[in-house]
Amino acid sequence: MDTGLTAKIALEAIREQATVSDLAQRYEIDPNQKYAWKKPLLDNAARAFDANVEADAEKLAQKMVNDPYAKIGQATVGRAFFCKRSLDVS
Repeated sequence: MDTGLTAKIALEAIREQATVSDLAQRYEIDPNQKYAWKKPLLDNAARAFDANVEADAEKLAQKMVNDPYAKIGQATVGRAFFCKRSLDVS
């Protein structure tokens, strides 16, 4: 099920204009699924109005890109150091 439809069903569940069984029957979902979608929507609704959410997401994405490159750089420097040391010992 796509996220747009999931959000629509969760919003209808929050509005409580239809019973759980009506929503489940209309969208052909398990009645318990409504609760599973409603909770995250309520828990994260404030994020829709938080200006820092986008900046935080951008920082996280940049960190996910930079961390592997940093580890590669460390491994390269370490390898070069040990290769040089082994040549000096020989």
